[in-house]
Amino acid sequence: MTGQPEHVLVIGAGLGGVRTAEQLRTAGFQGRISLVGAESHVPYDRPPLSKQILTGQWEPGRAILRTLDQLEDLGVRAHLGLAAVALRPGEVELSDGSTLYGDATVVATGLVARRLPDQPAHVHTLRTLDDSLALRTTLERAGSLLIVGAGFIGAEVATAARARDIAVTVLEALPVPSLGPLGPAVGALAARLLTEGGVDLRVDTAPTGFVEDSAPVAVRLPDGSVLTADAGLVGIGGVPRLDWLRGAPAPAHDPARGLRCDPSGRVRGWDAVWAVGDVALWEDPVDGTAHRHEHWTSAGDQAAVVARDILGAAPPPPAVPYFWSDQFGLKIQLIGRTEGADEVLPLHGSGLDGGPVRGTVAGYLTGDRLVAVVGFGTPRHVARYRALVADRTPRPDVLARAAELGP
Repeated sequence: MTGQPEHVLVIGAGLGGVRTAEQLRTAGFQGRISLVGAESHVPYDRPPLSKQILTGQWEPGRAILRTLDQLEDLGVRAHLGLAAVALRPGEVELSDGSTLYGDATVVATGLVARRLPDQPAHVHTLRTLDDSLALRTTLERAGSLLIVGAGFIGAEVATAARARDIAVTVLEALPVPSLGPLGPAVGALAARLLTEGGVDLRVDTAPTGFVEDSAPVAVRLPDGSVLTADAGLVGIGGVPRLDWLRGAPAPAHDPARGLRCDPSGRVRGWDAVWAVGDVALWEDPVDGTAHRHEHWTSAGDQAAVVARDILGAAPPPPAVPYFWSDQFGLKIQLIGRTEGADEVLPLHGSGLDGGPVRGTVAGYLTGDRLVAVVGFGTPRHVARYRALVADRTPRPDVLARAAELGP
């Protein structure tokens, strides 16, 4: 592709896809945009699925990103309820047999919830709006809930269930919840949130299989015992939705990890194809390592980069990754990337020493440089560290800032 495209195909109508269309218009694109979504729903936001919609605080309409009329006003033609089934140079085939032709394609198809082997159909996963509404209905009549996986989704569902006074048991295969993003020391604080919230948390424990005909939900544990509940959820992450790209060139297509992209979101080895959001494995422009960011803000940040790259415009300023999770009355916020950090530095609060979880802020250091900050119920403090994370500030300056901010 040379020059600006005439028609951009955006495959995936979630946050990443919608933000890409918006960013294209913001950057001055005057051509055609087609937005393809496998779900029949108009584009909606996913964070409320495990929060306000699941608890019943919101009805689905409050999570809409863009209505059909708003998409039309943006100059976007929506093809909803149609999944992409094949990608070829300059064209995308849809599930109804039709084909869209364009000179730039953005893949934003997101994740599919990971399931356990032989998982019964009535054991829930949580990825889509329909998943959230089905789980909400189940929780309205359940007295007990079994959750496999103590990551952020599992913890947020546990929060919603405990608010209904449902007995919750959570099985986590790792030593602490969210070990990957938080690490062992901070993951222990996430464990305390669960247990102090009344959850029966069992770490280092993974079910060996489901047991049929003994209860609505029953799993066998490694010691041979059987655990039962009225309802169940498997929250063990997701896998990139790439099954429709089985015939794609291997160098760009890693089914387990995502589409391999350069720092501008261009898919490696493919012509005029970009990827954003959960499905995209972007290279870091500094160290060349590849990362897939399953975060709400990252989808929007990447969309801004991709839109400008498609149009040959200057990229936006680099963004610092950000993530949050609402659990048991407080907000966990994480700025930066914790992969490769070799030290956790207490900054505020006493949670890492056994004190209250609320008010705890910790920094992650690689060598002597700040690469991430996590806070528990401390939005004011966490926000003050964003620039320091972006600059990879040395330890002495980080400690000086912590002293300025106070407890």
